Amino acid sequence: MEPRNFDGDADRPRSAGAKQTGRVLVIGPYLRVRAGGADTQSESHVQRDAEARLDEAAGLARAIDLVIADAIIAPINQIRPATYIGKGKVEEIAALAKSLDVELVVMDCALAPIQQRNLEKELHAKVLDRTGLILEIFGRRAKTKEGSLQVELAHLNYQRSRLVRSWTHLERQRGGFGFMGGPGETQIEADRRLIQERISKLEGELKKVQATRRLHRAGRQRVPYRVVALVGYTNAGKSTLFNRLTRADVQAADMLFATLDPTLRALTLPHGGKAMLSDTVGFISNLPTQLVAAFRATLEEVLEADVILHVRDISHEDAEAQQSDVDAVLRQLGINPDDSGRIIEVWNKIDRYDTEQREELLNIAARRPEDHPAMLVSAVSGEGIDALLAAIEERLAAKRTTLDLSIDAADGAGISWLHRNAEVLTKELHDGRFDMTVRVDETKRDIVVNRFDAVPRVA
Repeated sequence: MEPRNFDGDADRPRSAGAKQTGRVLVIGPYLRVRAGGADTQSESHVQRDAEARLDEAAGLARAIDLVIADAIIAPINQIRPATYIGKGKVEEIAALAKSLDVELVVMDCALAPIQQRNLEKELHAKVLDRTGLILEIFGRRAKTKEGSLQVELAHLNYQRSRLVRSWTHLERQRGGFGFMGGPGETQIEADRRLIQERISKLEGELKKVQATRRLHRAGRQRVPYRVVALVGYTNAGKSTLFNRLTRADVQAADMLFATLDPTLRALTLPHGGKAMLSDTVGFISNLPTQLVAAFRATLEEVLEADVILHVRDISHEDAEAQQSDVDAVLRQLGINPDDSGRIIEVWNKIDRYDTEQREELLNIAARRPEDHPAMLVSAVSGEGIDALLAAIEERLAAKRTTLDLSIDAADGAGISWLHRNAEVLTKELHDGRFDMTVRVDETKRDIVVNRFDAVPRVA
């Protein structure tokens, strides 16, 4: 649906007809940008296009199978404490919601609990803000036990702030796990206590999950496999690229948050070496802080990664703003997005460009600093994948030492140890001895040198 600008005198739409299940009106209440100013609502350093923002909000609603009755930009000059938007716009949206006969109004912003309650009273419909919408998507997409725990914890932390007294019972409070259910049944103080008890229990269970993940990572560190993590804006093509690199069959679809739970697969490098590739949840602008905190155990795979692939949908009109949003989340995790020794920027979806546009893109990439290259790929067609794999191998090799050694062919235990703890590059039998070239982490360098009389390879 083409977004429209709903600014005072805009024409009223005609009635959408009969009521359908899950019909929703999406409102983009974006602050007007003053000359020389920046949009204070956005955390990005790059100004976002209002229509692109609204289209993303509509995509989030479609991701949980809601029917978009209309999507409208409602520019505002300032945020109102009571209803976020001004009284006049509230009345206009209320009339529009009534004419469209919608069940839900989605506000593409973060609403305070009082703003949400006031809007529900004025619009005579349930109101969901951007944070609640993203949480709803995550609640439906989580498949593993860990993902479900993380999402439920984020839900409860968000829901706790929206418990309000409506006489003696929570008549306006949403029941059940999500936000689309009926009224709650318990009194507010009892609900608060129950929610806090459940939060404490979930936090305890997630600590166990975190401990298990640490054990898994420790196990991987005992073998020569390094970790490569995919990060990027949602729908940038991470899962498609993951499948292309690992020949896996992870769900990949052209929708926001198509995959949620983290996945690890073996990655074969050009010269036969191995690494572990991790696909993580996609980022998004104004990612709820509850989710960043709840998914920290999952995102620790990114923290521990030796190489991070920042996958960008370079064909998207808001590609620069999306990059800024991902960089902001990486900083929240304590990762420097400008660390060129660890992060490789991957410009995905170049198959969407014609020959002339692709040449222009290649020229732009060629003008980037040598220490901040961009790898142009198409996860769909496979173009550029070999060069990306070579770049990954080069980054991983830069953190390891190449050694030459000679070992008695009868030393089966030593040969086995090398295969388990180092990357064997070459292995040739001469006069009852194996001449080997291996690549090892700095932590194992001295062990190999002392045990096998290995010497560093001269470049």
